[in-house]
Amino acid sequence: MLDKIRRLFKHRWLDDTDTRRAIPRDMVERLTRRVAASERRHSGEVRIYVEAGLPTSYVWRNARPRERALTLFGKLRVWDTEHNNGVLIYLLLAEHAIEIVADRGLNRHVRPEEWQAIVQRMGTAFHEGRFEDGLTQALEEVSALLVQHFPVAGDAPNANELPDEPVLG
Repeated sequence: MLDKIRRLFKHRWLDDTDTRRAIPRDMVERLTRRVAASERRHSGEVRIYVEAGLPTSYVWRNARPRERALTLFGKLRVWDTEHNNGVLIYLLLAEHAIEIVADRGLNRHVRPEEWQAIVQRMGTAFHEGRFEDGLTQALEEVSALLVQHFPVAGDAPNANELPDEPVLG
């Protein structure tokens, strides 16, 4: 019980101000442009979600960051792309947790070890407080995978199915 209370305190200690300090408005604008540029090269959709702490209900039932990322993957409709190739990059500041959730179309082509390597490289940048560098690097690596497996075909239309702007929770 004491561990639960400690974890709850850690997640309630941080708030939206901490999220905006880590990811200020000008960084959100740059990341939005990078996501849009990335999506012009492939048919996938990439969403970025950063939040300070888990909702209390998640902490109280001892849910892990992966569960939250999977919930957001559905809530943000990343799963609902035409080619099943959406990707969510999730960052939880309170636990320094990073999760990448990819839809089944892309996961058929990418081994779990590749996703884990991307997460580890992001983690190094985040540990050093270089959030923009970590998110940009992850976006570039995810984009390379999407270009490799789902390139834009010639003159085919490439609809932007989801918003490009990162979500700060």
